[in-house]
Amino acid sequence: MNASAQFCFYAALNDFLPKAKRNKCLDYSFTGSPALKDAIEALGIPHPEVDVILVNQHPANLQQTLKPQDRVEVFPALPAYPELKTYSLLAKLPASSKFILDVHLGKLAKSLRLLGFDTLFDINIPDDKAIAILSKIENRIVLTRDIGLLKHKEIRRGYWLRSQNPTEQVREVINYFQLQDALQPFTRCLACNNCLAPISKEEVWDKIPPKTKLYFNDFYHCSHCGRIYWQGSHYDKMQAFILSLKPSLGMQ
Repeated sequence: MNASAQFCFYAALNDFLPKAKRNKCLDYSFTGSPALKDAIEALGIPHPEVDVILVNQHPANLQQTLKPQDRVEVFPALPAYPELKTYSLLAKLPASSKFILDVHLGKLAKSLRLLGFDTLFDINIPDDKAIAILSKIENRIVLTRDIGLLKHKEIRRGYWLRSQNPTEQVREVINYFQLQDALQPFTRCLACNNCLAPISKEEVWDKIPPKTKLYFNDFYHCSHCGRIYWQGSHYDKMQAFILSLKPSLGMQ
């Protein structure tokens, strides 16, 4: 026999619902004793975006069993509800500012590396399951446009990018995870994600273009892939990109 419960989703969690069902409480029919995680995801919300759950006005977790006539209120990871801070599920997880991205987000991966964030992006990762497992093993935040990927149980932290524009995606990630103070531009290799280190001009002499030898003296290299960086015209373009981000991130 079917039982029913009522679910109310707040703020950004409504992004996952059909327009006709947004910003209203929904009746949910079920059989047996499903976990709140399963019920929430059946309604369309991936669990990594859930921060606080109240069942009949009492704090709950994703593993708690849903019961008939429960009233379930589900809140996202936003500072709009400071009174619920002590009930945060995400706050109980190990902190992380490391990312893993699916294969469709190459431009975002490059931008996050440019800003200094440890960003794993590898088109050779075989499937969503492998991304989910790696995210758990290495404590990485999953970034994706695939809602189904975020529903893998191994994923603890993740975010569904609302925008399809790579620059807007950068803003989304930094604002959502409140990483404004964590930017360390030009410290990672854009190609392979490893940290850069200074290297003398003499050591790279045979690897740089003739005009570069004339006009530049400071160089950095990646010991993993061997790529060499200097502050040429490409640097100026990347610097301009970083400056363009700051107003929308609340930075001076």
